[in-house]
Amino acid sequence: MLKILLFVLILLCLFAVGVLIGAHLNLHPLPSNIIADRILVEKSARSLTLLRGSTPLKMYRVALGRAPVGPKEQEGDQRTPEGLYLIDFHKEDSDYHRALHVSYPAQRDIERAAAAGVMPGSDIMVHGLPNGRGWIGAFHRRRDWTAGCVAVTDFEIEEIWRAVPDGTPIEIRP
Repeated sequence: MLKILLFVLILLCLFAVGVLIGAHLNLHPLPSNIIADRILVEKSARSLTLLRGSTPLKMYRVALGRAPVGPKEQEGDQRTPEGLYLIDFHKEDSDYHRALHVSYPAQRDIERAAAAGVMPGSDIMVHGLPNGRGWIGAFHRRRDWTAGCVAVTDFEIEEIWRAVPDGTPIEIRP
Protein backbone atom coordinates (compact mmCIF):
# COMPACT_ATOMS: atom_id res chain seq x y z
CA MET A 1 0.00 0.00 0.00
CA LEU A 2 2.84 2.39 0.89
CA LYS A 3 4.54 1.66 -2.46
CA ILE A 4 1.34 2.48 -4.35
CA LEU A 5 0.90 5.71 -2.42
CA LEU A 6 4.52 6.69 -3.08
CA PHE A 7 4.10 5.86 -6.79
CA VAL A 8 0.95 8.02 -7.02
CA LEU A 9 2.71 10.87 -5.21
CA ILE A 10 5.65 10.69 -7.63
CA LEU A 11 3.25 10.71 -10.61
CA LEU A 12 1.42 13.73 -9.21
CA CYS A 13 4.71 15.58 -8.71
CA LEU A 14 5.82 14.78 -12.26
CA PHE A 15 2.46 15.97 -13.59
CA ALA A 16 2.74 19.22 -11.60
CA VAL A 17 6.25 19.84 -12.90
CA GLY A 18 5.02 19.17 -16.46
CA VAL A 19 2.18 21.66 -16.06
CA LEU A 20 4.56 24.32 -14.69
CA ILE A 21 6.99 23.81 -17.55
CA GLY A 22 4.15 23.92 -20.09
CA ALA A 23 2.93 27.25 -18.69
CA HIS A 24 6.30 28.82 -19.46
CA LEU A 25 7.21 27.30 -22.83
CA ASN A 26 6.91 28.95 -26.20
CA LEU A 27 6.55 25.91 -28.44
CA HIS A 28 5.92 27.93 -31.61
CA PRO A 29 7.98 31.13 -31.42
CA LEU A 30 7.27 33.91 -33.87
CA PRO A 31 10.29 34.33 -36.18
CA SER A 32 12.27 37.40 -35.15
CA ASN A 33 12.06 39.05 -38.59
CA ILE A 34 8.23 39.08 -38.72
CA ILE A 35 6.45 42.44 -38.55
CA ALA A 36 2.69 42.65 -38.01
CA ASP A 37 0.65 45.39 -39.65
CA ARG A 38 -2.51 44.84 -37.61
CA ILE A 39 -3.66 43.42 -34.27
CA LEU A 40 -7.06 41.88 -33.69
CA VAL A 41 -8.31 41.35 -30.13
CA GLU A 42 -11.48 39.29 -29.77
CA LYS A 43 -12.69 39.75 -26.21
CA SER A 44 -15.22 36.92 -26.20
CA ALA A 45 -12.57 34.48 -27.45
CA ARG A 46 -9.91 35.92 -25.10
CA SER A 47 -7.51 36.13 -28.03
CA LEU A 48 -5.05 38.53 -29.62
CA THR A 49 -3.98 37.80 -33.20
CA LEU A 50 -1.07 39.42 -35.01
CA LEU A 51 -1.81 39.84 -38.71
CA ARG A 52 0.07 40.76 -41.85
CA GLY A 53 -2.57 41.78 -44.37
CA SER A 54 -5.29 39.19 -43.89
CA THR A 55 -2.82 36.45 -42.91
CA PRO A 56 -2.73 35.52 -39.22
CA LEU A 57 0.87 35.37 -37.98
CA LYS A 58 0.22 34.15 -34.45
CA MET A 59 -2.62 34.01 -31.93
CA TYR A 60 -2.20 34.52 -28.19
CA ARG A 61 -4.59 33.76 -25.32
CA VAL A 62 -5.21 36.85 -23.17
CA ALA A 63 -6.68 38.11 -19.92
CA LEU A 64 -8.82 41.26 -20.03
CA GLY A 65 -10.28 43.80 -17.64
CA ARG A 66 -12.12 42.43 -14.60
CA ALA A 67 -15.48 43.38 -16.19
CA PRO A 68 -14.88 42.21 -19.75
CA VAL A 69 -18.39 42.36 -21.22
CA GLY A 70 -19.22 45.59 -23.03
CA PRO A 71 -17.10 48.53 -24.14
CA LYS A 72 -15.19 50.76 -21.75
CA GLU A 73 -17.51 53.61 -20.79
CA GLN A 74 -15.72 55.42 -17.99
CA GLU A 75 -12.62 55.52 -15.86
CA GLY A 76 -12.55 52.74 -13.29
CA ASP A 77 -15.19 50.51 -14.90
CA GLN A 78 -12.61 47.68 -15.31
CA ARG A 79 -13.62 47.18 -18.96
CA THR A 80 -11.42 46.71 -21.99
CA PRO A 81 -12.38 49.19 -24.74
CA GLU A 82 -13.90 48.10 -28.04
CA GLY A 83 -13.20 49.72 -31.37
CA LEU A 84 -10.38 50.71 -33.68
CA TYR A 85 -7.27 52.27 -32.11
CA LEU A 86 -3.51 52.43 -32.71
CA ILE A 87 -0.49 51.20 -30.83
CA ASP A 88 0.88 54.69 -30.34
CA PHE A 89 4.05 53.92 -28.38
CA HIS A 90 6.14 51.25 -26.67
CA LYS A 91 6.12 52.08 -22.96
CA GLU A 92 9.60 51.51 -21.53
CA ASP A 93 8.86 52.31 -17.86
CA SER A 94 5.81 50.12 -17.29
CA ASP A 95 4.71 48.43 -14.06
CA TYR A 96 4.36 45.34 -16.26
CA HIS A 97 6.86 43.38 -18.30
CA ARG A 98 6.82 45.55 -21.41
CA ALA A 99 3.75 47.44 -22.54
CA LEU A 100 2.33 48.75 -25.81
CA HIS A 101 0.12 51.79 -25.30
CA VAL A 102 -3.29 51.75 -27.02
CA SER A 103 -4.55 55.13 -28.30
CA TYR A 104 -7.68 54.96 -26.11
CA PRO A 105 -9.57 57.22 -25.59
CA ALA A 106 -10.34 58.21 -29.16
CA GLN A 107 -12.38 61.34 -29.81
CA ARG A 108 -15.61 59.28 -29.95
CA ASP A 109 -14.81 57.85 -26.48
CA ILE A 110 -14.14 61.33 -25.07
CA GLU A 111 -17.40 62.67 -26.51
CA ARG A 112 -19.44 59.71 -25.25
CA ALA A 113 -17.98 60.04 -21.76
CA ALA A 114 -18.52 63.83 -21.73
CA ALA A 115 -22.17 63.33 -22.72
CA ALA A 116 -22.54 60.94 -19.77
CA GLY A 117 -20.72 63.34 -17.43
CA VAL A 118 -17.87 60.93 -16.70
CA MET A 119 -14.16 60.63 -17.46
CA PRO A 120 -13.37 58.12 -20.25
CA GLY A 121 -10.30 56.62 -18.57
CA SER A 122 -6.88 56.13 -20.11
CA ASP A 123 -3.67 54.07 -19.96
CA ILE A 124 -4.97 51.07 -21.86
CA MET A 125 -2.10 48.78 -22.79
CA VAL A 126 -1.19 45.41 -24.21
CA HIS A 127 1.26 44.16 -21.58
CA GLY A 128 2.95 41.25 -19.88
CA LEU A 129 2.66 40.27 -16.24
CA PRO A 130 3.35 42.62 -13.33
CA ASN A 131 7.09 43.16 -12.86
CA GLY A 132 8.50 40.37 -10.70
CA ARG A 133 5.51 38.09 -11.32
CA GLY A 134 6.60 36.45 -14.57
CA TRP A 135 6.70 33.11 -12.79
CA ILE A 136 2.88 33.04 -13.01
CA GLY A 137 3.17 32.36 -16.75
CA ALA A 138 0.07 31.16 -18.58
CA PHE A 139 -1.80 30.65 -15.30
CA HIS A 140 -2.64 34.37 -15.32
CA ARG A 141 -5.30 33.61 -17.94
CA ARG A 142 -7.45 31.64 -15.51
CA ARG A 143 -9.38 34.84 -14.80
CA ASP A 144 -9.64 38.38 -16.15
CA TRP A 145 -7.55 40.54 -13.85
CA THR A 146 -6.48 43.79 -15.51
CA ALA A 147 -8.01 47.24 -15.03
CA GLY A 148 -9.01 47.25 -18.72
CA CYS A 149 -5.81 46.23 -20.49
CA VAL A 150 -5.00 43.16 -22.58
CA ALA A 151 -2.48 40.89 -20.80
CA VAL A 152 -0.25 38.12 -22.14
CA THR A 153 2.69 36.23 -20.63
CA ASP A 154 6.13 37.80 -20.47
CA PHE A 155 7.60 35.71 -23.30
CA GLU A 156 4.55 36.52 -25.44
CA ILE A 157 4.86 40.29 -24.91
CA GLU A 158 8.52 39.99 -25.92
CA GLU A 159 7.39 38.65 -29.31
CA ILE A 160 4.58 41.17 -29.67
CA TRP A 161 6.86 44.06 -28.62
CA ARG A 162 9.35 43.10 -31.34
CA ALA A 163 6.74 42.43 -34.07
CA VAL A 164 4.48 45.47 -33.60
CA PRO A 165 5.79 48.91 -34.59
CA ASP A 166 4.30 52.16 -33.31
CA GLY A 167 1.32 53.19 -35.42
CA THR A 168 0.01 49.64 -35.86
CA PRO A 169 -3.80 49.51 -35.89
CA ILE A 170 -5.42 47.46 -33.12
CA GLU A 171 -9.04 46.42 -33.43
CA ILE A 172 -10.75 45.29 -30.23
CA ARG A 173 -13.97 43.39 -30.86
CA PRO A 174 -16.59 42.26 -28.33
